[in-house]
Amino acid sequence: MKNNRRAFIKLAGIAAAGLAIAPKVMASGGASPVKKNAHGIDAKHWAMVIDTAKLNTEGAIEKLAGICHSIHNVPSIEGKQEIKWLWSDEYKHTFTEQENPYLSEDVHERSFALLCNHCEHPSCVRVCPTKATYKRPDGIVAMDYHRCIGCRYCMAACPYGSRSFNWGEPRKNLDLTKLNVEFPTRMRGVVEKCNFCVERLAEGKLPACAEASDGAIIFGDLTDPESDVRKALRERFTIRRKPTAGTEPSVYYII
Repeated sequence: MKNNRRAFIKLAGIAAAGLAIAPKVMASGGASPVKKNAHGIDAKHWAMVIDTAKLNTEGAIEKLAGICHSIHNVPSIEGKQEIKWLWSDEYKHTFTEQENPYLSEDVHERSFALLCNHCEHPSCVRVCPTKATYKRPDGIVAMDYHRCIGCRYCMAACPYGSRSFNWGEPRKNLDLTKLNVEFPTRMRGVVEKCNFCVERLAEGKLPACAEASDGAIIFGDLTDPESDVRKALRERFTIRRKPTAGTEPSVYYII
């Protein structure tokens, strides 16, 4: 008990130090470091719909994860220090509040693609002491790695396990000959996660996973009644993860 209390006090001290040395960061409100070019695309609220009838195997999801991780220089680490932006899991771990013993065996046996849910009410943003994680006007929950002090409050607050922490030096687990020089590598002691490919949106491209999914992942503006996302939500039955958390995820699953 004493060790737990001591660890908590130490963590709180680190967070307080971050607040003390970064008042300008706090005041900025988390302006995006990603700059849009002339071809960039906008939305009032970006959202994603994943058709689990089309994307439902571990192999298919791993393929998309490989593309995502390659583009974003995600280090390859096995075990408890794994860094993941996109991964797969089974139904009972994905939809813990919507378990139905009479659901089709086909659905129960599917693998589901998991990522940051870019919530309407992100708990991670509320607890971040330096605004290293923040919500953009277009609904994307983004990260500024230079502001992260490694307190991991955001990881504790996220109900979905969507964040990873760099315990070691990420570049030691990257093939430096295959780095994407257009996207920054991270440093030891910072948190990272899916960013809905903000850097690709700024160039007029869809997220890499959506582009490579052969139509299984739909991406668009949730506020636009004519968008592909809204069309999918009108025509198909969808669910979201952990509705009682009150975060209002922007990722929907067609079941």
